[in-house]
Amino acid sequence: MKTGFFYVYILRTEAAPPHFYTGFTENLKVRLTHHNSGGDPHTAKYRPWRIKTAIAFTDREQALAFERYLKSPSGRAFARKRL
Repeated sequence: MKTGFFYVYILRTEAAPPHFYTGFTENLKVRLTHHNSGGDPHTAKYRPWRIKTAIAFTDREQALAFERYLKSPSGRAFARKRL
């Protein structure tokens, strides 16, 4: 059984606010470096990024479900208002 955390994160661009990106990872530091190095085509043009919000889960499926929710219209509204 794998131990550790699963992260759902929201990035905010420093270059052209208010662009945001929501994602999932098991290693937040490595994933942020990947986004800021241009390794993801969806985020490359808005570099550099900083972490706005990160939520740690111990259950992978719960984390993935929360990421899917945050990418939905109601989830985006929730994130803008609460996160």
